[in-house]
Amino acid sequence: MAIIIKDNSKERDVSLVKPEQCELIILETSDLHGHVFPINYRDNEEVNGGVAKIASMIKREREKYKYSLLIDNGDVIQGTPFTYYYAKFLREKSNPLVYLLNELQYDCAVIGNHEFNYGMEVLQAAVNESQFPWLSANILHKETKDCAFGSPYFIKEFDNGLRVVVLGITTHYIPNWENPNHIVGLTFEDSLATAKKWVKFIQANEKYDLLIVSYHGGFERNLSTGEPEEDLTGENQAYEMCQELEGVDILLTGHQHRMIADAVNGVTVVQPGFNGQALGKVEVQFEKIDGKWAVRNRAAELLKVNDLVIADNRILKKVVVYEKATQVWLDQPIGSIVGDMTIHDAREVRLGDHPLIEFINYVQMDASGAEISNTALFDDHSVGFREQVTMRDIVSNYIYPNTLKVIRITGQDMKDALEKCASYFMLNENGDIQVNPTFMEPKPQHYNYDMWEGIEYELDIRRPIGERVVKLNRQGTLIQIDHEYEVVMNSYRAGGGGNYNMYRNKPVVKEIQIDMTELIANYILQRKTIYATCDHNWKVIW
Repeated sequence: MAIIIKDNSKERDVSLVKPEQCELIILETSDLHGHVFPINYRDNEEVNGGVAKIASMIKREREKYKYSLLIDNGDVIQGTPFTYYYAKFLREKSNPLVYLLNELQYDCAVIGNHEFNYGMEVLQAAVNESQFPWLSANILHKETKDCAFGSPYFIKEFDNGLRVVVLGITTHYIPNWENPNHIVGLTFEDSLATAKKWVKFIQANEKYDLLIVSYHGGFERNLSTGEPEEDLTGENQAYEMCQELEGVDILLTGHQHRMIADAVNGVTVVQPGFNGQALGKVEVQFEKIDGKWAVRNRAAELLKVNDLVIADNRILKKVVVYEKATQVWLDQPIGSIVGDMTIHDAREVRLGDHPLIEFINYVQMDASGAEISNTALFDDHSVGFREQVTMRDIVSNYIYPNTLKVIRITGQDMKDALEKCASYFMLNENGDIQVNPTFMEPKPQHYNYDMWEGIEYELDIRRPIGERVVKLNRQGTLIQIDHEYEVVMNSYRAGGGGNYNMYRNKPVVKEIQIDMTELIANYILQRKTIYATCDHNWKVIW
């Protein structure tokens, strides 16, 4: 029913006065991890993901709306042989990921934890080449306390006067994982506390119509119930942000590789998976009230890449030179394997000693001089090494740019770590062994199950968690709880990554500042022929 206002005895129907309105879409990518071409580098088969396919979706969405904002939420310049080859051999050229983000006219990007993996020189060059601001309000120069990468937030003003603020925040857990040489001179402030500080500052000092926090971090609690879904270490604080950041309209998240389009406590939240599998989208409808834009409605969704999405060839042509060089490098022969070092069942690898795991541990021990080592089978897609080994085989099986550390731990630390490993398994109602759901949700964490060389041990999954290490020897002699041992492991684990808290702040005996992929390649190149061996020094009982 129309509202009738009487003015000097004249009637006018205000329902005929249409209020000024507009629509804005916020598009989010996160955890692209260097995926540009829609291929799997293990075999070059096509996959539904990557920047080229996402670019087609971005173009389509922009054509539908007059106003848009495109944000990358972090972990973009690292993660594939494509980015690894650039960082190792093509640094004199522009960073290909930044080049493409410039081409796609991103409005801003947030620093992710993996941005540091190739070192500060590569990261700083990427920032300098960008035609958009990088944000991270809580990564500061240690001495000056200034933001290490540009500004904490930026404002985009559109031609209709609409003003949008984007505040960038990064998980502050980076020092627990990253090579210390890559973060020299930086300090990482608490994500939640920093967000609170800057939201208050923005509210007091800026004029805006929409406030977005883009947080390279995820949800530590169930979105519906608030119950913890992981150890509350502070690595992921998105749920707390939704509860405690007053006045935030939209929270863009990442880091956990989840698919989320929802609302928590009135805050619209998005997380678009990883490797370019989806594009996050929030449509915001505004209406002008008393001369100011007001949010009328917000709706979040995930636009998933599928077979119908065609890769943008214009984008691919921009970086085809990088890709061709990478492919040539990947197919270089390194050496040969005598025996069977292939993987047919990832679960079987984690239930008993396997030649591939033993080989990787031997490489770590050779590079470090340590006599005890641990490593992981990082995901379920590793196929091991066939008879002829190429660089493609190496980067397909060892998928992270890890370096190594030798740390000194006690026998108790070793037992505690093995108990943590043993919690990876559980028995179902039929007595069959399976992966503990806590290692699968909110994302697969197979990389947090380690297998050791240089000790003899058995894990009995029939026993309660925390009491499963039933054998722990070194060279046939019982490991002494109070004795100290030097162990080599990747730098992520040595810093306590994966909630291996027993390793934190342990004395560092030695650091090997060469990527494991390079160490593996050098080990094979020096020997030409590698024999697949397996001493069966450990097993899982169920």
